[in-house]
Amino acid sequence: MLHTAAYWLMLTVREAIPRPQPLATAEFTTLRMRLIKVAGRVIETATRVRIAFAAACPEAALCAGIARGLQPAGP
Repeated sequence: MLHTAAYWLMLTVREAIPRPQPLATAEFTTLRMRLIKVAGRVIETATRVRIAFAAACPEAALCAGIARGLQPAGP
């Protein structure tokens, strides 16, 4: 059951990547290595969660774009 949920999560993340990006059609292993296994500092407040990436992180802008794409639409 957990494996199925992880598959659907990765599928949703891949669909949130803009088409001009080469990761939009990447395999799940590539997505895991380039997006999920990235070190970052998580800062949690009452209203939001912020992730601080290292200055040398090549995929930081893409991760931020994916996070914005996965947010639910406002009222």
